[in-house]
Formats: sequence, C-alpha cells, structure tokens
Amino acid sequence: MNDIAGKAAIVGIGATEFSKNSGRSEMRLATEATLAALADAGIDPSEVDGMSTYTMDNNPEIELFRNIGGKDLKFFSRVHYGGGAACAPIMHAAMAVATGVAEVVVCYRAMNERSQYRFGTGYTPEAIATAEVAHFGYYVPTGLMSPASWVAMNAQRYMHDHGVTSEDFGRIAVAARDFAATNPKAWFYEQPITLDDHQASRWIVEPLHLLDCCQESDGAVAIVVTSAKRAARLAQPPVTIRAAAQGATDDQQMMTSYYRGNIGRLSEMDLVAQQLYSQAGIGPDDVQAAILYDHFTPFVLPQLEAFGFAKPGQAAAFVREGNTARGGRLPVNTNGGQLGEAYIHGLNGVAEGVRLARGQSVNQPGPCANVVVTAGTGVPTSGLILSGG
Repeated sequence: MNDIAGKAAIVGIGATEFSKNSGRSEMRLATEATLAALADAGIDPSEVDGMSTYTMDNNPEIELFRNIGGKDLKFFSRVHYGGGAACAPIMHAAMAVATGVAEVVVCYRAMNERSQYRFGTGYTPEAIATAEVAHFGYYVPTGLMSPASWVAMNAQRYMHDHGVTSEDFGRIAVAARDFAATNPKAWFYEQPITLDDHQASRWIVEPLHLLDCCQESDGAVAIVVTSAKRAARLAQPPVTIRAAAQGATDDQQMMTSYYRGNIGRLSEMDLVAQQLYSQAGIGPDDVQAAILYDHFTPFVLPQLEAFGFAKPGQAAAFVREGNTARGGRLPVNTNGGQLGEAYIHGLNGVAEGVRLARGQSVNQPGPCANVVVTAGTGVPTSGLILSGG
C-alpha cells in the first residue's frame, strides 16, 4: 500500500473561461483560477503553504503566491515533460500533505497557448543542445517535426497490428464533441460532429485528420489539495486521492520512443496503471468513468488497454460498441476532453475527474465511486484514481 493513498483530498477546483484569445496575461489567468479554486474549497488564500505546477508554464510559483496574497510558502515543485505531468502535481501535493510538509497545496496550469504561442508548431532547434534535444536530431531530418507527426508513427503501427481504421479514431472524436456540445464551459458547446465530419476534415499527418487533434486554447485551471481529515469539514464533497503515480519505462523518449519492442503500446501508461490499481486495491470493473488524455485520438486506444478496460488490440471494438460514449459502460472525457472542451495541458481533465467524483459533472453518468484520470501519453506520464464519498 502506498503511504499517500487516501491521505489527501481535492477540495477545490477553479478555472477561467476557455478561449482562443483571453485578452490578459497568463499570470492574471493563473491568479483568477487559483482564487476561484480556493473560494470553491472555502479556504482563505493566506492558508496556502504549497504550490505545484509543471514545465512549460510561464508563471513562477512564488509570483503566483504573491498575487493571491500568500504568506508562508513551505513547499513548491515543478514536474517536467509537459502534458505528461498533468496528474503529477496532484501526486506531489498529496505527498506534501501526507508527510506534513504542507497543509494546503495549490496545483495550477495557466496558458495563452493559442494567442501568445503555439505548442503545435514545427520543431525549432534550440540554441543550447541538451541530451533531451539531441534525440530530435534523429527525427527532424526525416520530416518528423511536430507532435502530430510523432504520434502518427505510433498510430500507423497500432493500425497495422490491430486492423484499426481512421473511422475508429473518429469515433473517439465524435464522442468527445458530443459531451462538449452539452457542456456550457466547452469551446465547442452546442457544436457536435458526425463521423462524416471527421472523415472530411483535412489531413494533418496521415493517419491524423484535423479532428483527431486537440485544440489550442487560452485559459487556466487550479486544484486545491489538503488532508483527508480537513477535507471532511470543508464546503465541497471531498474527493479522495485514492492513488497517484508517475511512470517512464522501456527506452522512453519525448514522444519519439521508436526503439521500443512495440511502439503501438504505451509502456509508460502500463506502468502507471499497474501502480494505480495496486495502490487503490481495485481493478477496471470498479471504475465508473475515465478522463483519458486526448491530445490525439489514436493514443486513447492503448490507454483503454493499459487500464484493462479492453484487452490488447481490442480497444477499437470497445469504442465501436459505444462503451466510451454517452450512456456507455465507461464514459470517457465527459467534459469534451481536450478535443472538445479545451487544451489546458490536461489539468482541465483533472478538474472534470473531481466533478465526476463529486457527482457534479454536467454530463454525470451516475455515481462515480472511482474515476481514472491520465496525463499526456508518448512522454513520461502520470495518473490518478479519484474517489467520491
């Protein structure tokens, strides 16, 4: 049993609106989301003594702490690997709370990723060559210059191995947009798509159509973590962090792990799933909903397999049967995900996991005793199991 399992809880969530042009600084967005999350929890900003975020965030912890009126900051951490870290700050917060290092930890993500800069642009060589950057020297000369092109390699292999088609990826996008269409906070609110729409959308990098790719968004999300004991006395139904894990394995690289024995699987997510189930003492049959990182639709399928919702190679059939859509056995990304709600580097997915565990999602499928939440795939990653009361 992991020593942090069940000892901390998420007690507050907050967010700005999600847009393509926020009209204000990323620090302003981070401050708004953090104050909203603290208000949701019923905790005064002066009580915050810990902060955690992940790399590619331009808002220093101490600057955000000053802007919310913080007093004494005892813990601060930042996790590398972009979207793969989306769940990791919650893990770090839980560790800090469980060990008594901090009592109230804010996890946050704020970005003007559409109006100020764009994650999806082509690779630009950095002035200083690091070990991490050097890996791209193998791929950029062959035309693998963007996240979509990197994922396309894995997707092609998965399709070859399991007879999966572009339409199978499209069903993931259609289900996400269906959930977004009934979520007033989603960018694509009241804008569902059909499978024909997906197939007609332009190619980005085969086999990825435009509608296989996540959005580029402006916005911010914040999460407040405290002890399970204190959580029981606060304003919102406490959501227990039943399990939290990070994982990197099997010749891991940054979205270019092409020297693995099987590039159609996500070894890092296999490792995270094993840890989560072990910590929580549950299995896939005990999970009622999932938030699976959907920066690109092909990577949703091996995640379903990593967590045992479908057998290896059978995730596409699981999706075809409607299991991940509205009314299905395992509703996935009930907020619309990054395809339909917004791309806040995965932290908006954590917030939706909290709402599901509270019973407060706009697309609530029923009581959710256990919700799986994952972070970015194709990179060193992380995950959570959140449990409602």
